[in-house]
Amino acid sequence: MVNIINSRVDKINFKNREVLVKRDDLLDSDFSGNKARKFYYFLKNDFPNIDTIISYGSNQSNAMYSLSVLAKLKNWNYIYYTNHIPSFLEDNPQGNYKYALDNNMNIIVDKDFDINNLDIKDNQLLINEGGAIYEASYGLGILAKEIEEYFKNKNSKDIKLFLPSGTGTTALFLQKYLDIEVITTPCVGDSDYLTKQFLELEKDILKHPTIIAPPKKYHFGKLYKENYKLWKELKSTTDIEFDLLYDPVGWQTLINSEIFKDKDITLLYLHQGGIIGNETMVARYQYLFSKSN
Repeated sequence: MVNIINSRVDKINFKNREVLVKRDDLLDSDFSGNKARKFYYFLKNDFPNIDTIISYGSNQSNAMYSLSVLAKLKNWNYIYYTNHIPSFLEDNPQGNYKYALDNNMNIIVDKDFDINNLDIKDNQLLINEGGAIYEASYGLGILAKEIEEYFKNKNSKDIKLFLPSGTGTTALFLQKYLDIEVITTPCVGDSDYLTKQFLELEKDILKHPTIIAPPKKYHFGKLYKENYKLWKELKSTTDIEFDLLYDPVGWQTLINSEIFKDKDITLLYLHQGGIIGNETMVARYQYLFSKSN
């Protein structure tokens, strides 16, 4: 049985700044990152009446793949809705899409998909896009305890936890359980969008993480050469492979922030996994660079 407990913390030096990295990308070869934390509740508990997971989102979602692993571990059926699959991807499955199919995902393409139109049966478990669910607090509470334990007796100075956000679920629940400040940046939509996502799970804005905006507007999923360059620099400098979709925006935001410049602050960066998605992202970037040369 998969057991996602106590990922290690690495100390790196990037751009002349010491940063601690919580390596949730190393939790398990198949079930890792923030999605493993979010879905740990369903892995650890019994659901005798459930035999099917239903979810929805993009055709290369990290959550899509992680749920396929969960369904396989629980011996459940898995139905996933998406509004589009490019013909090239259908003909040449790769990345999260391929590995989710390998785990017997039943994917349904519906360009007019509306969550409100789904008729969920008693034997079915609906999990919102990206794992934006209250049950995510179970695994994220364990993560918060690991972080607290790491800093115990270390006499670390002003500690800040930083992570990029999609739905913001991970950042929200970590702030709920931690006394240290949790700082995040929106990778999907803007700060207003992220605040709305927080409010779905926590109405008290005083309990929300701190949001800092990226140095420029990044459209989710769009390729930016400076992000690929930064990703490669991180990999060569730190020997850590980060996610190519969220982490470059996260690091661009972090290194341009005041907290990065203030070396009296102890910085902890949460590596949330998502490395399987790099398979398709790297291919897209290589194609972009080949066209521009």
